[in-house]
Amino acid sequence: MPGYKAPVEDFLFLFHELLEIDKRDDLPGFAELTPDMTGAILEGGAKFCEDVLQPLNQVGDEHGCVLENGVVRTPPGFKEAFKAYADGGWNRLGAPEDAGGAGLPSIVTFAFTEMGMAANQAFAMYPGLTSAAYSALWATGEPWMKEHVAKRMIAGDWAGTMCLTEPHCGTDLKLMKTKAVEQEDGTYRLSGTKIFISGGDHDMTENIIHMVIAKIPDENGKLADDLSTVNFFMVPKVMVDQETGELKDRNGVTVGSIEKKMGIKGNATCVLNFDDAVAYRLGAPKKKDEGKAAEGGEKKKSKSAGMAGMFGMMNGARMGVGIQGIAIGEVAYQNGVTYANERLAGRALTGAENPDGPADPIMVYPDVRRLLMGSRSFVEGARALAMYVSMLFTTQVFAKDETERQEAADMAQLMTPIIKAYFTDKGFQAANDSMQVYGGHGYVRDHGMEQFVRDARINQVYEGANGIQALDLVARKMSAKGGRATMTYFGKVEGFIKENEGDEKMKPFIEPLKAGYARLGEAAGWLMENAPKNYNNAGAASYDILNIFGTVTLAWMWAQMAKVALAKLDEGTGNPAFYKRKLTLARYWMEREIPMTASYLERAKQGADGLMALDADAF
Repeated sequence: MPGYKAPVEDFLFLFHELLEIDKRDDLPGFAELTPDMTGAILEGGAKFCEDVLQPLNQVGDEHGCVLENGVVRTPPGFKEAFKAYADGGWNRLGAPEDAGGAGLPSIVTFAFTEMGMAANQAFAMYPGLTSAAYSALWATGEPWMKEHVAKRMIAGDWAGTMCLTEPHCGTDLKLMKTKAVEQEDGTYRLSGTKIFISGGDHDMTENIIHMVIAKIPDENGKLADDLSTVNFFMVPKVMVDQETGELKDRNGVTVGSIEKKMGIKGNATCVLNFDDAVAYRLGAPKKKDEGKAAEGGEKKKSKSAGMAGMFGMMNGARMGVGIQGIAIGEVAYQNGVTYANERLAGRALTGAENPDGPADPIMVYPDVRRLLMGSRSFVEGARALAMYVSMLFTTQVFAKDETERQEAADMAQLMTPIIKAYFTDKGFQAANDSMQVYGGHGYVRDHGMEQFVRDARINQVYEGANGIQALDLVARKMSAKGGRATMTYFGKVEGFIKENEGDEKMKPFIEPLKAGYARLGEAAGWLMENAPKNYNNAGAASYDILNIFGTVTLAWMWAQMAKVALAKLDEGTGNPAFYKRKLTLARYWMEREIPMTASYLERAKQGADGLMALDADAF
């Protein structure tokens, strides 16, 4: 059975030495985040993930979920673990205090998210999606929904889902056929089929609250062929009394089937059928506002705070999926290291290192180290960026300075597709490379490595496939508001380089960062010049530019961590072995990953001609 040890020491380094979160007393809740407090939270969370969730990971994969007479049964132990999760308060870390939560900043909640996903991704998705759903409901729902629905979800009594995809429609929401017809009492009747619904049904809670997007038909019952009538709805599995919160009759929501899929088998990925289900429109404008908006046509009428809540939920989910890439890379790497230190085969190329044994551990081989160091340097660099962006989520809302709020919002938007796509690609590579360390033993099920590879693969697909995220980066995020976010990012990287390029100890980190950053600038310039000539040029270059962006951004993180590590070693404080390891991994990223930006740049600059030259019927 594989094992897992939560990286508490690394989180504490990021919190208190790199990001210095306890100094941000201008942000709500941060002054209390002392090392003692965060240490206690992380240690407690680590113990739960290691002792309760991780042992169920292979169980969930072996048993999967079963649909019996319309009811989904989760794997053995999942229901009890979900109750323990809620009883321990782990589902309430980031929930508002007035809703029964702990009100902790997102940097703490996302750290726990990584630990849970590393221990058992299939299980952790249930409370993860519930959190996304209740956050959207708390932001956009009516008072009775907050009191009688969101609070029950926060308590762990009920669960939640996101229902977006349809059999014929994924990213292109204009093609949706699910419709919601308004009733005289202000509710809607929602009909349609949604697929790939993670946690769509299960036996762990007595109710599930579905957050659904659907179109509102016009007076003739016709659905618009654009996004003008797309809206966001709450659809409970079991109806809820608005006055008392008591459960009533079953709503018109049924499970069509459970998807038979490659990985995350412990999570019930369902086809859901909505048949005249009672639905509540979220964030709908008041009647008087609708009347005024009608003067401007249906498009104005349909816009609501609910849609903003939906997009907020989706962006948060993309951040969460990116963290899943880190998590699966971490746990696979840990098990790869254990095997590499135990497995004996041959002798080191420079002479026996285990002369008293029959052979040397395979850790002596440079290629095994390449596989493992590549994984670890990605994981720790990505974790630093994820925690930094988690800080931005809080800063963009609560910073007192308007300019800081704007910069944080811009940077968070820019980083979202990078975190989702780059992290999940590299996380899959880390899982695959760690499985490779095992050789043939990694391919069989006993060691659990092939499960990590299968589970990791979905992260590149859902919440917007990675190719779409790359296109979103170059076509929208980089150019939004006149390229303001890109310029903010460039300014931060340039400022760090200028501040530290005179430091001889920082030279091994600054010079590669400078080279990678120059290539990113050249790629951005090429894009500005060539995309207007042929929009396919942007599409053709998008994936390579995403990789340049991700590689350089992690180099920026590594250079900052190296600066902290050097200072700590000079001071003689802390754990010197920890800081020396950070410097070694930082050098690895600079020496082995930054050179890849040169090839990404050359590929990006080839444009679309070669890709589009082959006729479709010639493929």
